Amino acid sequence: MKKILIIGIGAGNPEYITIQAVNALNQADVFFLMDKGLSKEKLNHLRKEICERYIVDRDYRVVEALNPERQREGVGYLQAVDNLNSEKQHTFERLIAEELEDGECGAFLVWGDPSLYDSTIRILDAIIETGRHDLQYDVIPGITSVQALTAQHKVPLNHIGRSVEITTGRRLAQGFPDNVDSVVVMLDAENTYKTLADQDLDIYWGAYLGTPDEILISGKLGEVAEEIERVRKAAREANGWIMDTYLLKRGVEEKSE
Repeated sequence: MKKILIIGIGAGNPEYITIQAVNALNQADVFFLMDKGLSKEKLNHLRKEICERYIVDRDYRVVEALNPERQREGVGYLQAVDNLNSEKQHTFERLIAEELEDGECGAFLVWGDPSLYDSTIRILDAIIETGRHDLQYDVIPGITSVQALTAQHKVPLNHIGRSVEITTGRRLAQGFPDNVDSVVVMLDAENTYKTLADQDLDIYWGAYLGTPDEILISGKLGEVAEEIERVRKAAREANGWIMDTYLLKRGVEEKSE
């Protein structure tokens, strides 16, 4: 039997690591790090820093593998994601077969939380379903970029008694969702918030949350949309990549119920 730990490591600050995650780190024999290229090498540097900081008196190995890239053209988004996860599955299976011995514990260190916009759980489920590996896994939750964003802006996620929706830029392009007053948007490469700049919305935007490169901007959407676009473009050019999240909130008079 081989065991895998899917460990949520938070949104970028090494101090976001939970006690449960620290205990999990100290169980692993092998850490699998997916290499996303030079522009994102800071991500794996943080993973290695977390291991060095929190693993005590235990030998472990770090194995890096090239992370497949999602096809951007010639195929629909959902199909592209399916293809990407299939390629990742092949990579994960190879790592588990070649780098993890029976009785050993391997770990994937997942940015944020493994349940939010990450496919590691789905991929491991698919591997187990093949029946080719005697494998089990556990999931350790982590602090998400949503939590980091609201904490840094010192704003509650929801209005009292109101719902919250977490969505993507692709979905937001269809308009502000009905029946909610707070919308968290992730994976927005097209600055979709600008399409809503004429609405009475507040925006709380953050990039590289929890890291030394963190950037925060907030205000009335119509007043700060252009600033966010300018700052976002400059940050992406400077770092070679960007990871950002934002919260949109309608003005709602809150009354006790």
